[in-house]
Amino acid sequence: MVRIALGVQYEGSQFCGWQTQAPPIRSVQAELEKAIESFIGGEGVANNPVKTITAGRTDTGVHALGQVVHFDTSVERSDWSWVRGINSFLPSDIVINWAKPVSEDFSARFSAYERTYIYALHASPCRAPLVAHRAGFYMLPPATWFDIPAMKKAAECLIGEHDFSSFRSAECQSKTPIKTLYSIDIISEQPWLYFRIRGNAFLHHMVRNLVGSFLMIGIGKQDASWMQEILEARDRKVAAPTFAPDGLYLAKIAYPEVFQIPDPWLQNSLLPSQLLDY
Repeated sequence: MVRIALGVQYEGSQFCGWQTQAPPIRSVQAELEKAIESFIGGEGVANNPVKTITAGRTDTGVHALGQVVHFDTSVERSDWSWVRGINSFLPSDIVINWAKPVSEDFSARFSAYERTYIYALHASPCRAPLVAHRAGFYMLPPATWFDIPAMKKAAECLIGEHDFSSFRSAECQSKTPIKTLYSIDIISEQPWLYFRIRGNAFLHHMVRNLVGSFLMIGIGKQDASWMQEILEARDRKVAAPTFAPDGLYLAKIAYPEVFQIPDPWLQNSLLPSQLLDY
């Protein structure tokens, strides 16, 4: 058996999320595994169906720029053959950017030590149909904008290891609410606002709940100190409502250098190149 790692991108608006669900619900995992099995053909698939392991299980409507998965197979192909072959069976909203054999001790999930999410928000008096499902939207009156310094001040208390229960959904399956955030960057390019959040791991809906709370501070409904109050409360009810999934991207997964996992092909994204240079 050989273990193959894949770099995957997808536009998530038409999926229930990553994880396979009962038919006819559409998931990224089911589409990918079906494509791999179709490419492999009859070479042992019937008795050994393909099972992919992913770095992060994205939610309904969430996109991926740098998702990483692995699977085990007895079939041998060149790296380019895996990419070209699997892509020929994938729908237009999923693509494989790279493929490579990895050692048996590599796990797309457990070998990852860092994950980066980006949230892209369009804010203006009117929504933007041409970026529908690719970005979140917040309606602002003409000639107004968010209080960026207040949001950046609010982000300071979140850096480091904390109990993020206040930003955790009721359906979260994580064994612990304690996670570590390494950085939060808030980039303002009117009418666009971007949040880039880097951490060791994330709770279910955590990024979207953070974004919703940041926006309440940005429009002046709450002070910057409110974020500290939310964090210390450890109570989901005190934070802002969960924000829309449309603008959320799983941007990058970091692994130890020994595995030589390629960087994601971020230039394929609609997001500004400077935002993805990290």
